[in-house]
This record gives sequence, structure tokens and C-alpha cells, in this order.
Amino acid sequence: MKFGVLQLDSTIGDFDANRRKLLAGYEHACGMGAEFVIAPELFLCGYPPRDLLLRADFIATNLDTLADTARNVGTIPLAVGFVDTNVARPGRSLRNAAAVLHHGAIVWRQNKSLLPTYDVFDEDRYFEPAATDGVKPFNFKGHKLGITICEDIWNDEDFWPERRYRRDPVKELIAQGADMILNLSASPWWLGKDRTRLAMLQRVARDERVPLVMTNLVGANDELIFDGNSVAFNRLGEITAAGKPFDEDVFVADTEGDARAAEGPQSAPEEQLFRALSLGLRDYVQKCGFKSVIVGLSGGIDSALTAVLAADALGADRVMGVSMPARYSSAGSLADAEALARNLGIRYEVLPVEPAFEAMERQLAGVFAGTKPNEAEENLQSRLRGVTLMALANKFGALVLTTGNKSEVAVGYCTLYGDMCGALAVIADVFKTEVYRLARWVNRERVVIPESSITKPPSAELRPNQTDQDSLPPYETLDAILEAYVVRNWSKAEIIARGFDAAVVNDVINKVTFSEYKRRQAAPGLKVSPRAFGMGRRIPIAQRFRPHR
Repeated sequence: MKFGVLQLDSTIGDFDANRRKLLAGYEHACGMGAEFVIAPELFLCGYPPRDLLLRADFIATNLDTLADTARNVGTIPLAVGFVDTNVARPGRSLRNAAAVLHHGAIVWRQNKSLLPTYDVFDEDRYFEPAATDGVKPFNFKGHKLGITICEDIWNDEDFWPERRYRRDPVKELIAQGADMILNLSASPWWLGKDRTRLAMLQRVARDERVPLVMTNLVGANDELIFDGNSVAFNRLGEITAAGKPFDEDVFVADTEGDARAAEGPQSAPEEQLFRALSLGLRDYVQKCGFKSVIVGLSGGIDSALTAVLAADALGADRVMGVSMPARYSSAGSLADAEALARNLGIRYEVLPVEPAFEAMERQLAGVFAGTKPNEAEENLQSRLRGVTLMALANKFGALVLTTGNKSEVAVGYCTLYGDMCGALAVIADVFKTEVYRLARWVNRERVVIPESSITKPPSAELRPNQTDQDSLPPYETLDAILEAYVVRNWSKAEIIARGFDAAVVNDVINKVTFSEYKRRQAAPGLKVSPRAFGMGRRIPIAQRFRPHR
């Protein structure tokens, strides 16, 4: 059987645009010979809609859009995700659902069974799960199609050593005679997730001896990036068709087809990470309605990488780089910032903050009398740069990108209302060591980021001869500790047992703990790791737990 797979990018709440894109993809797939077409989870309203689901008018518009879409569907069925209502009580008032549209009508509904409530997911807050007796195959052309929604397929007992749910909707459908499994997904990406997903889906198809077709959302909504990578398997678990990574795609998958011809090697992790960040940046800017972005260019590697991503995502003509020197800014950093802007072809402005810094020093001289200069004076420079960037943003209707990496954000090596000032933290989930690898990848064919931006000791340049390692361990050590503590949730004792110095581990953990208030006020950051700061990590600010072991 030939399935049309719609790997499309939807915008939360833009029902008309989502419907038009869906129907255009449907017509395209039908023209390619599809017998049945599938589109991603909650495609009509966009994923994740979060507390928009609490608005009755949002739900009503979603249902009206589904009905209007159905009227435009002809002899070839279309399965698409939407929000359904639930009248049964007790229970939540909504369901995450899929509808099959055929001959101008809604002919089938299937509710999602497994509702994720971990990491970035909170579906149990809104939706009622499908009852066991509510999961049934859909009969079409002599086949029994098992329609599942994203998480429903992520509980295979043979793949996961530990399972989150007692139920397995796939096995429930197979027990009722389902001879094909369809999965409508909005599965967010992080580095390595696509390989895990592919292996899990392949195991399901092979072990259950059924063809399997998964369509996945592509694009980005707020922090979440969706990679596409839709895929189809025959009953042997062999891939018969696959969608593009990080791009919209419409293709037809033959479930009885032979294994697809072997392709070239998988793209490097740095390329995947770069493409994901570029996609996340582009969708955030465009879906928020902005035309251009502004990046403060320090001459360092973080702001350089952010500017490269912005130019790639939006085009050089939509990016402004701004250098804001003060008394401790080195001539080399200014030269590197200018060279980067020239290499990228972006607009470049030099707006010194030194005069404003001197004015602030005079204003505070009386109050600060008798004290030693410290981070108060240092941070004035950073905050004046934030004021400058926001003034430009207001004047030109642009969006400011912050440039802090995950290592800095973790330990609070950033200034509230200074370098944290902005609307999107592009590399906030990228460790400093990963930033270096990405920079080298960017320069693989020609020098884009000046070599000295990569090789010089990193510095905020807020005092004479300052370097990051004045108060931080080497980034290789810091990132390894942060990976263990923040991403893997290892205890202090477990980290020390891996050979790290106890005093360094204790200092890093304390810095992470005491910086929570800063992160709560930070711009949203694009999630590209299994555990990012933001919506997926919910640590109280006012708390006194200090790990002793």
C-alpha cells in the first residue's frame, strides 16, 4: 500500500495557514500516487499549544478547521492530528487525537493513549488518555490500519530496559489484527535522538512483522526543534522511504517495497547541530513576526557563532552586528568582530559604550566611595551594551539574539540585563567545547570565523587581563562535570568517583545552584540536548538542598 507522508512545518494557532499547507501537501501526495495520506500530530493547531488549550475559542477554531479541511478531502483519505473534546466525566475535557478524513467527512477518530509528562512534555495537564477499549484499527481497502500518535509507539518492551507506561498501544492494535502501523508524531529533536527513534521504530516493525510509517513534524516552535526524518519500514524492518532532515518534505512510501538503496554516510554531528540551530532560529524569528536580528559582536567565539547561524538562517541582509567597545576591549577583539562581519556580509556598526560607562562611574562615585572596584563596575559595561542593543531593536523593529553558551549559563558566568539581554538564546544549550567544534566545522572550507576568535583565551574583557579561567576550570573539565550533573543527574559522589577533583566539583555545583535565579529570567533557548535549561528543567529558586554526597 502506498502512503503519502506529509512532513510539514506548522505554526501554533495559525489555523488558516496550517490548513492551506496541509491541503497543498495532500494534493501533492495524491498526485504522486498515494492511496492514504498522513500528517503530523496536532498539526492543525501546532505543537505544543500549551495553555492555549485552556481557551474555549482556540478549541472551537481547531474543530472548525478540522471540519473545513474534511470538506476538501476526496476519495483518498487523510489522517491528521487535532484537539478533540472529551465529554466523559470524570476526566479532562480534551484529547490529543487523530482524525481520518474521507469523502468530505470525518470518518474516524483515534485518541492518544500514552501522554508524556517528562522533560518538556506536560500533556497530562490537558488531555485525557484513550481507554484500553478505545484503541481499534481502522479498516481500509482490506487492511486494518493501526493509527498511533507519537508517544503511543515509544513503549516497546523489547527496546526499552525500563518502560514508562503499563500499556503498549501497538501490541493492543496488533492483537486486534492490525496489519500496518501508522504513527503521527511531533517528536522534538536533540543530538542523537534521531538515531534512537529510528532504531526503536525499526525494532517495532521487525518484531511485530508489520509495515510501519511514521510522519514527524519539522520546524521549530519556541525552544523545541523538530527534525522531520519521517520514515517507512516494510515488515522486515527495512527502510523503504525516508524524509529529509530539518526540512519540509512530501513523499510516498510503499509498505511492500524493497529496502531503500544504501546512502552515503550520515552527516556529522556538527552539521546536524548547526542545521538544527539554524532552523530553530529562523522559525522563532519568522513565527514571532520579526524581519531582522541584532547580535552584539565581542570578537569572541560565541557571538561569532551566533552571527554565523543568524546569517545562515535569515540571510546576511537581515543581520546587524554591533561592536560596543569599552576601555578593556582589545584591539584584536575589535578587529576580529569587524573581520567576521565582513566575511558574513552583514551590516556592522561600532557604538562605543565607554562614554556612557564614564558617566555611570561619575553618577555612582559618591555612593561607591570607599569601596574597591568589583563586579559591580564590570557588569555596568555589559548592561550598557544591553541597553544599546535594545535601543537598536526598538528603533528598527529587530530581535536581539543573546550569545551565551550552556557552560556560561550553567555557572552564572553571564550578566542579568547585560549579555543576557535579548529575545532568543541561540546557543544556550551548546556547551563551550561544542561551540569550538562547531566553529571549526563552520571554517571547514574557508575562514568565516577569524582564527584568533577560536584560538585566543576566552574573556569577557570587563577588567584588565581577564580570562574565563580566572574563576572557572578549563572548559573540558567544566563541561564534563556539567554534563554529568545537569544532563545525567549524577550525584556529587558519582562525579568525584569518575576522577574529578572534589573541590572543583563542589565549586561547579554551587555555581549551578546559586545561578538558578538568573536562568529563570533568561531568554528562551533552543533545546538541542537531552536536558536543557528552561521548560524541561524545573528547579526551585528558593531552596536549600545542598548535595553532600
